[in-house]
Amino acid sequence: MISALLSFLGGSVFRMLWGEISAMLTARQEHRHELERLRVQGELEAAHHERNQAAIRLQHELGVRTIAVQAEADLSRLEADAWADVSRATAARTGLHLVDGWNGIIRPLVATVCLALWVLHVSRQGWVLDDNGWQLLGAALGIYLADRALFKRGK
Repeated sequence: MISALLSFLGGSVFRMLWGEISAMLTARQEHRHELERLRVQGELEAAHHERNQAAIRLQHELGVRTIAVQAEADLSRLEADAWADVSRATAARTGLHLVDGWNGIIRPLVATVCLALWVLHVSRQGWVLDDNGWQLLGAALGIYLADRALFKRGK
């Protein structure tokens, strides 16, 4: 009974505490880093602003700034519209059953083939994981379990 309690506390609770402590330390370090980054960014933006002010005064005198900004905005809008069109087109049905089937099956098929190759590799080694096998196992568990769990928690 005591050993079961110690096993529970030693495993689950320790992982939970370590996760929260490391998350707190990471958040503290990221906060410090963010403050320093904001300070440096403020200095850089102030210098950049001063250079832009001088450039705008000169361009205003020449009447060129309005044309350049309009052209840049039009180009950005066209790029954004083109990207949105391409993104919608990748998920759109074509009406061709073969193409629509291929678009729907390609990602699960690639994942299945990779998993089958990994199982074949491990079976050829007598079901003993080598360094590559452990790395692949860790990556797969991280992607399929940890990433999804953290995504659901909003982290």
